[in-house]
Amino acid sequence: MKVKGEHILISDDEIGLRESLHDLLTMEGYNVTVTANGIEAINKLQAEQFDIALLDIKMPKIDGIEVLRYMQQNCPFTQPIMLTGIVDVKLAVEAIRLGAYDYITKPYSSDDLLKVISRALERKNLLMQNEVMKTELQRLSGTSEIIGDASSFKKVLRLAAKIAPTESSVMICGHSGTGKELIANFIYKNSLRAEQPFVALNCASIPDSLIESELFGHEKGAFTDAVRQKQGLVEIANGGTLFLDEVGDISLSIQPKLLRFIQEGEYRRVGGNTVLHSDVRIISATNKRLENEVTAGKFREDLLYRLNVITIDLPSLKERKEDIPKLAQWFIQKKMKTRVKKTLSSEAIDMLTRYDWPGNVRELENVIERAAILSHGDVIEAKDLALPSRVLSMGGSSDDGDSRVGKLVPMKDVEREHYLKVLNTLNWNKSQAAKVLGVSLKTLYTKIQQYQLKERTA
Repeated sequence: MKVKGEHILISDDEIGLRESLHDLLTMEGYNVTVTANGIEAINKLQAEQFDIALLDIKMPKIDGIEVLRYMQQNCPFTQPIMLTGIVDVKLAVEAIRLGAYDYITKPYSSDDLLKVISRALERKNLLMQNEVMKTELQRLSGTSEIIGDASSFKKVLRLAAKIAPTESSVMICGHSGTGKELIANFIYKNSLRAEQPFVALNCASIPDSLIESELFGHEKGAFTDAVRQKQGLVEIANGGTLFLDEVGDISLSIQPKLLRFIQEGEYRRVGGNTVLHSDVRIISATNKRLENEVTAGKFREDLLYRLNVITIDLPSLKERKEDIPKLAQWFIQKKMKTRVKKTLSSEAIDMLTRYDWPGNVRELENVIERAAILSHGDVIEAKDLALPSRVLSMGGSSDDGDSRVGKLVPMKDVEREHYLKVLNTLNWNKSQAAKVLGVSLKTLYTKIQQYQLKERTA
């Protein structure tokens, strides 16, 4: 069976061996590049990405061991296989110590070589998967099931299922905490790339000075802490899906580079001049109205068009209140690690459905987690639910005197009041407030400055 075109570098000073290896591996379906010495091999490794490198140990100018040393520092995923006509145990041990996958003595059979290459490719794929898993830890710790019977939410799922098998870029819009990454993961799992990596990046959590390196990688020595070459997320996600959460927070200096990558599949590592290629599907998410960001000069219009081929608008939890009881019970049963599985009283469910949930599903999860841990007995009562706007939620249609919700006032005034109430309720614990509000700390500090919010003094 033919393979899928993995890229193999051959470096050997014997022209006959180079040609025979080239013919054999090309017939097997591999993409093959040949070089005659170590200098040419290093030049190729700098310019292109390889899955396997077949290196003759004895070569003029620079030998295979020196190429191996270079690869150890700069090509962590490329699997080196050493070729030699000399049986030397010390040399073999040195090669393995420097990162060679295996050591083959000439002459060797074609079957033996192909088996070693196949095993080396398996190891390379495992290393890549391990790197992907590091970027997914936070995503995998979140909700893995989609809960919702509301018509507005079912409409979203039908659209997501329809577009999943396509290659189109998707933008998921919705307030913080509505489950944008959950929908992105649903699209990925139902796409033609489901067997390939899913790599997520929260653009709001990475400083502007580091986000280019996270996306595109960097070369050794590109900046002070760049002690070795680093693969970027676009390279790790090659063949799969790249999820850009809070894409509206990407700085204007990075946006042209992201645009070029989306248009051409081309990028350069920070500090590098070599043009590299990667094939990924882009799914992005934002809690901002990017059209307004374009008008304000904070987001490129052409980038918006590239990201926004298909739009999915997620309803807030306030717009799907019929899902609250099922979501709350799911969090208790699946997420809360308590000895006794608890249930919600009818009064607690009533309170949950009367509250407007400005932090959406994430806020609901936090409230349920706290209640499940601190409540006594196996039934969570209404008194166990610590809601930031508890007086409002229990007061029905009456106002608490200073609330402007429902009044003819600008939305920014309502938002300002809500941020201030949450901060005061939590004694200005900003980490907890950001969690309840469903926003990043960076966003919370921006809102505090924007609305000139001040902590109450005794």
